[in-house]
Amino acid sequence: MATEFKLPEVGEGITSGTVVGVLVSVGDTIAKDQAVLELETDKAVVEVPSSVSGVVQEILVKENEEASVGQVVLIVGEGESEGAGAEKGAADAQAQDTQTQETQAPSEEGRPSAGAADAAAEEDVAQEVAEERAEGDAEAKAAGIDAAAKAADAEGAQRAPDAYDTPLEEKEPLPAAPSVRRLARELGVNLRDVKGSGILGRISAEDVRRVAAGGAQPSAQPASPPAAPAPAAQPLPDFSKYGSVRREPMSGIRKATVRSMTNAWSSVPMVTHFDKADTAAFEAFRQRYKARAEAAGAKLTPTAVLLKMAALALKKFPKFNASLDLATNEVVYKDYLNVGVAVDTEYGLLVPVIRDVDKKGVVQLAKELGEIAEKARARKLGPEDMQGGNFSISNLGGIGGTGFTPIVNPPEVAILGVARGTVEPVWDAEAGEFKPRTMMPLSLSYDHRLIDGADAARFLRFLCETIEDPYLMAVEG
Repeated sequence: MATEFKLPEVGEGITSGTVVGVLVSVGDTIAKDQAVLELETDKAVVEVPSSVSGVVQEILVKENEEASVGQVVLIVGEGESEGAGAEKGAADAQAQDTQTQETQAPSEEGRPSAGAADAAAEEDVAQEVAEERAEGDAEAKAAGIDAAAKAADAEGAQRAPDAYDTPLEEKEPLPAAPSVRRLARELGVNLRDVKGSGILGRISAEDVRRVAAGGAQPSAQPASPPAAPAPAAQPLPDFSKYGSVRREPMSGIRKATVRSMTNAWSSVPMVTHFDKADTAAFEAFRQRYKARAEAAGAKLTPTAVLLKMAALALKKFPKFNASLDLATNEVVYKDYLNVGVAVDTEYGLLVPVIRDVDKKGVVQLAKELGEIAEKARARKLGPEDMQGGNFSISNLGGIGGTGFTPIVNPPEVAILGVARGTVEPVWDAEAGEFKPRTMMPLSLSYDHRLIDGADAARFLRFLCETIEDPYLMAVEG
């Protein structure tokens, strides 16, 4: 018997992704938990393991296609290839037809008698696979409606009208498996009266039984939280009038960036506060403990040290470690400190999360930062590596720039930007003269609905003081 493998949930809030790799072929024997697809979701590429075992009979997705959670992506048979199964099914069907013609006759009500049920079951398997494939395509791509209507007409021509028949104009694809449709027919339930409780409103056997028993309808689970309507995209001019052009589809990472940045820019009133810190003591601290970090297999980068310093600032100013709940008009203060770090990769900007930053030493943070940055560049991040951040750091100092205004990543309320240090004349009051100092430009963007300008100034000034005296980490921590 054929089994459908549907795309499972691969992370919290992820409802779809782009197939970047199909790891199996038709005829392959697969085991449970074996990776069968590579799916690019919002800023991560994940391997999708199979929840079933058997022989791959059909692959219903292709590389670079979008796939939604709950969509049928594979048809898997029990232990034999598609060709062998088809031959066996044909032979069995022929034998059953012969037996049926000799021994069985239709029942009075026009339905198959008990002796013909086994033959009908063999046909149902093939029919179920074909119907489900058509329905899966309709749900995932909003296409194939005409084919589904023709299949419905053909089914209606083969049986007498019943109480559960619906008008022709209502025969649209319904999100229900053929087995659920058969159950509905047996129980006399009109599927259009059933509200599906599954993903994308999919109707389950339990939903059908509940309606048949006269129970209350469940609320359908939305595929994702409702979002504010996006402004209509303005048509572009015809660039080809001015010269040669080419078009390339956006990657999943770029599409996710478009969505998140558009949402952040349109929904968060952001302000950016700037300050500078003298890095003399900061660099001396890094050089002093550089060898200790290397002995532990880590590189003591400026970002690794800033992670620990940011944790101190977040503990001292908990409002920056909070989120706004506009639905309840509450501020959610978090008792844990998880910090996202922007990583530049050839695929786009990724922001993996370092957890419990306040509970770890600088060397351990340096090691974890190096490991997760390498995972990001190798596209090995999982959804869990990208979730749960409270605050973010974006360090462009290794590339250049005197400053920038980073964009807050909701539901976070602040992000720290770090630009390249420059040598500047700084007044030395004790010596009564200007002295050259390497100054680190810092920019703190924040959600002005929760954080006031004075809050931002205090937060960033404390961070500057910690950079200028790193041993405050021992005192304040």
